[in-house]
Amino acid sequence: MQATLLPPRNPALCAPITANRELGACLIANLPMRDLLTTELSRAGFQLVEPAEAGPRTIRVPLDNWIELGAMLLLARNPNTARLCDSDGNLLAWKGSANPEECEDHIVTDADCFPVVYPWDLLRMNEEVLAMMDETSLLGEVSPLATLNGCVRLGKDSVIHPGTVIEGPVLIGHDSQIGPNAYIRGATSIGPNCYVGNGAEVKNSIIYHNTFISRHCYVGDSIIGAHVTLGAGTCTENHRHDGRQHVSMIHGHPVNTGRFKLGAILGDGVRTGVNTSLEAGVKIGVARTTKPGSYVARDLL
Repeated sequence: MQATLLPPRNPALCAPITANRELGACLIANLPMRDLLTTELSRAGFQLVEPAEAGPRTIRVPLDNWIELGAMLLLARNPNTARLCDSDGNLLAWKGSANPEECEDHIVTDADCFPVVYPWDLLRMNEEVLAMMDETSLLGEVSPLATLNGCVRLGKDSVIHPGTVIEGPVLIGHDSQIGPNAYIRGATSIGPNCYVGNGAEVKNSIIYHNTFISRHCYVGDSIIGAHVTLGAGTCTENHRHDGRQHVSMIHGHPVNTGRFKLGAILGDGVRTGVNTSLEAGVKIGVARTTKPGSYVARDLL
């Protein structure tokens, strides 16, 4: 079986995370998305080829799709040209033609598949991948006064300081410092060379490499880019007071995220002043800053 990864259809919609990197380089479980998808397809028995080498039986997969492997195999075994869609009608993959509209069969799957269009879809993909972790691996130093539950993977030379509580699935890269008295929970991935300070909490989030989360911060359901510094007491709101799903402005238009909890999306190099409050769903562009005591209610792009 052959498969090829096609370019994403509209990566700009994932800004500011894609403001200075390709969508395929966005991190899922501390791996670039392209590498993760390539590895998963190879493990399922697919031979990866370049788009120019695709043949009549090659599965064409846009890079910005998360597809359950059982659904991929269902498409591969179909004898005719076919396209695979999720239950919402989103095109996931196809084979037998360069144009999916020319395929003979239309397969609809109820499996856990979805397109990655907006930043919050990266969070969902991270949740799906970390949920598959089934083995704890501690290559760094864990204080005997720390508490670890669930599946936790700790990179080489990282340190979990006393009083820290980690509830997996949690993935922490190499050379990172966590705590003391930090609280890490939910489907959280923290990149290499990061710092999460005293009394800080990180929940269900993606933290890129070389990011500094100061003491008494709260980061929930958020994506925090590389080389970000969150000043002490910076907090992300992640829940609407009216209990409704979050709406985000994308290119000037409101988009329902489908999420009841969504924090902040911060690009690389952002720096927040102490006691900055970020309203739920706020996006802050590359290298933007906030003053101490700021309340950010709108996107800063």
